Amino acid sequence: MRLSTRTRYGTRLLFELAYNYGKGPVLLRDIARRQNISEKYLSKIIILLRSAGIVTSFRGAKGGYTLAKAPSEIRMREVVNVLEGDMAFLDCVKDASSCENMRRCPTRDFWCGMERAVNNYLESETLDTVVENYKRKTGEAGEVYYI
Repeated sequence: MRLSTRTRYGTRLLFELAYNYGKGPVLLRDIARRQNISEKYLSKIIILLRSAGIVTSFRGAKGGYTLAKAPSEIRMREVVNVLEGDMAFLDCVKDASSCENMRRCPTRDFWCGMERAVNNYLESETLDTVVENYKRKTGEAGEVYYI
């Protein structure tokens, strides 16, 4: 399974919005520069995210984009579903009637389990988790250690 470039870039765009959440709108050109992604490509992705209600846009001198809700409320499953579309690994996992061998297929249960595991993981992660993991990795977490 490979995720599309749209999903990879879209999650990086959303990371930027989550990282800057509460600081006001962020310009798409700034995100493009920081993430080294074409602004033109990001403008196509932002349309999907805005129509799905994940992102809000603001016009004017202080315009840009923000998350429509808190990063802790945006599950990665929602993000991937919007950007990637149907995530079924196989047609028979999505629709059992699509396979005439479903009743005796030795691997269908495996594929269904794999899809459940991926969906459960995506459901358990939020944009806030992504930001916190980044901060921890880069030492920005602000953790205090006592000796």
